[in-house]
Amino acid sequence: MDLLFSNDRRGEYPQSWYAATADALPPFPALEGEARADVCIIGGGYTGLSAALHLAEAGLDVALLEAHRVGFGASGRNGGQLGSGQRQDQLSLEKMVGEADARVLWDLGEEAKDLCRSLIAKHGIDCYLRDGVAWCGSSKGDVQHLHEYADHMGTRYGYEIEQLDAGAFHELCPSPDYCGGVLDMGAAHLHPLRFAQGLAKAAAGAGARIYETSHVSKVDQGPEAVIHTGKGRLRAGHVIYACNGYLGDLQPKVAARVMPINNFVVATEPLGERTREVLTRDVAVADSKFVVNYFRLSHDGRLLFGGGESYGYRFPADIRALVRKPMLEIFPQLEDVKIDYAWGGTLAITMKRLPLLARLGPNVLSASGYSGHGVGTAVHAGRLLAEAVRGQSAGFDAMAALPVPSFPGGAALRSPLLVLAMSWYALRDRLGI
Repeated sequence: MDLLFSNDRRGEYPQSWYAATADALPPFPALEGEARADVCIIGGGYTGLSAALHLAEAGLDVALLEAHRVGFGASGRNGGQLGSGQRQDQLSLEKMVGEADARVLWDLGEEAKDLCRSLIAKHGIDCYLRDGVAWCGSSKGDVQHLHEYADHMGTRYGYEIEQLDAGAFHELCPSPDYCGGVLDMGAAHLHPLRFAQGLAKAAAGAGARIYETSHVSKVDQGPEAVIHTGKGRLRAGHVIYACNGYLGDLQPKVAARVMPINNFVVATEPLGERTREVLTRDVAVADSKFVVNYFRLSHDGRLLFGGGESYGYRFPADIRALVRKPMLEIFPQLEDVKIDYAWGGTLAITMKRLPLLARLGPNVLSASGYSGHGVGTAVHAGRLLAEAVRGQSAGFDAMAALPVPSFPGGAALRSPLLVLAMSWYALRDRLGI
């Protein structure tokens, strides 16, 4: 099953609140006939757009091929949270790779946030960037862990995270489900599709050639690769795979280590003065459940809420009902509130929830598997890919050295095994274990 075409109309953004409030960006042309470039980038999300921008600014001839529209995939559908560090917290990373390498990964994660902020400022991208992401717990044990983590980050990394007890957290977020948490004002949130479109404008302005509705069906690798689309062929000295959850069968070695999964978001009607029943400050929130709930307020006063669980590549028939259930568990006071938009999207995870940056050949690179932490990590990966193409690979090599094993059974068995694992953890969430 090709996820590029399983749940969406060809060449169109989904009917999301993001698409409804994005720039009216004119379509880029499709690739037709024969063409050549120094670098071909497959995928027009954050990774591909960032790589295209940085390579074009360095003077290389860059062509980006996107099957639908720029920002069509997870880059234009996600929760909009620009988080700190990596997807795994620093305590986990220290156990996994050692303190020295964990420090390197923390610094790279901070670079990612700084890069996003600088690109937004430099290119005047109007994507409603706001500071602040809170993490919260539904049990005293979860809250204690979050507070201990905040202590660790302040003591060992000099990074301040505010600790909130039950009373302080309820002042911020009056949900009966949460009993405390932390607030990271160094993290941020934004309108993800407007950010992607802004990166596309910047890349095109720097000289990158962007082709939309140009689905790559096959890549003949060699000293000069040949990339095939429905109406054209592109020859390139370097190839970058920036497809994430939509990679399909283009690179089986990557597919064995990166699994696509679906996630779902709704946008309520504008809440008006009732926004204070959700949040009293303009910050984003994520909870400590294994099947994470995440939410924030939009610039027009809606609750944007992500949650729910679905196994299989097809989106459920009623996304509203799927996400409304966890939304009302968190905010039962919103039972009478209408949901105006509901949409799904495909992201990609790895076994250890670490990104997979890989050198697949002397002139072939790939980055994917951001595991729900892709806003900053993917944009940063794009720059690391661009630097690696130019022979400056220290950052890329540091990320490529992360332990990202194959899923048991490879691509063939990864999905049924994920169903079993996610069902177990979802049950734990419901039972409060």
